[in-house]
Amino acid sequence: MNLARQTPRRFGLLLLAFLAASLFSVIYPMYVIRPFRPQGARELAAALVVTRYRPSIALFCCVAAMATLGWYWRQLGGKWWRALGLVGAGLAALLALVARVNIFELMFHPIEHPAFATAADVKLDKDDKLIVVKVGGIARAYPIRAMGYHHVVNDVVGGTALVATY
Repeated sequence: MNLARQTPRRFGLLLLAFLAASLFSVIYPMYVIRPFRPQGARELAAALVVTRYRPSIALFCCVAAMATLGWYWRQLGGKWWRALGLVGAGLAALLALVARVNIFELMFHPIEHPAFATAADVKLDKDDKLIVVKVGGIARAYPIRAMGYHHVVNDVVGGTALVATY
């Protein structure tokens, strides 16, 4: 096979490999750690490891994609391959920036000022689970259904500040 034909193919495969690794490091933890989905211990541990090293992985992939683009720039024949290379390297740079964002802070919004009703006024299914706190004779119940989305409730019960989390 002609070397001129192999160059764009090699370039495309290298660029795709770097983009795939960077995209995996950003997407996998979000897939595993999402509300209303049970996680296995190994799966969660793997997601936390990926989260820990994701900025480094994405930065490496970005630098490698830029270096690959620089290496093949003169060898790439048409303007379409060069445009594809610029888009791919740009996506790698974007993923390197996104990898530095703690997506879980954006996904889960704490309830800062919860509203409560009496037990008689609340409609709960018989299978609904609750987090119940009693401080100084005052009781609060936080439905797991609501906690599954927010994960954190900041509250004051009986004059004591507390954080309920799930």
